[in-house]
Amino acid sequence: MFLKRDNPYLLIVGMAGVKMGDRLVQVGCAHGGRLGAIAAKVGLSGRAVVVVPDEPSAARARKSAEEAGVLVEVDVSPPTRLPIENDGFDIAVVDDTGGLLGALGAEDRVAAIRELVRVLRPGGRVLIVGAAPRGGFGALLTRAQSGPPFVASGDANKSLQADGFRAVRTLAEREGLVFVEGIKPRQAG
Repeated sequence: MFLKRDNPYLLIVGMAGVKMGDRLVQVGCAHGGRLGAIAAKVGLSGRAVVVVPDEPSAARARKSAEEAGVLVEVDVSPPTRLPIENDGFDIAVVDDTGGLLGALGAEDRVAAIRELVRVLRPGGRVLIVGAAPRGGFGALLTRAQSGPPFVASGDANKSLQADGFRAVRTLAEREGLVFVEGIKPRQAG
């Protein structure tokens, strides 16, 4: 007998650590249900914004917010130019499960990470969620085509550390996802 999970988003909501009143920005929306589940945690006293690179992603974000019954501001812009204020957010969640950061060139990836530093308040946290490498026969086929995904390869950790975040670490690899976090320093230097 198979067990049906009541909430398939418990892991990602727990890893994000978003709470009532937080100011959340999500970059990318490869999976709308995740956005809705995380955004629901900020409540009416918080703020949820998603920045997506194209209109299909914006439509997915709007639909998921509506289905979850949450208020989410949706902006279409590349991850290298986030259309939001400096130091305005407590947490940034980057959905890289569709390869949003991983597909960027090195210079654009640096610009995207620096944008995350810019929009987070001092002491704010970034969480990058990526796809875990596949196992079994699928892994053989995937590795023949390319290397491991950006987050699972450790490149996300290196990028966050190199471009302004501290206490960078891989939190977990579970349920086909990898979670990497970093903290924006409280003061420059």
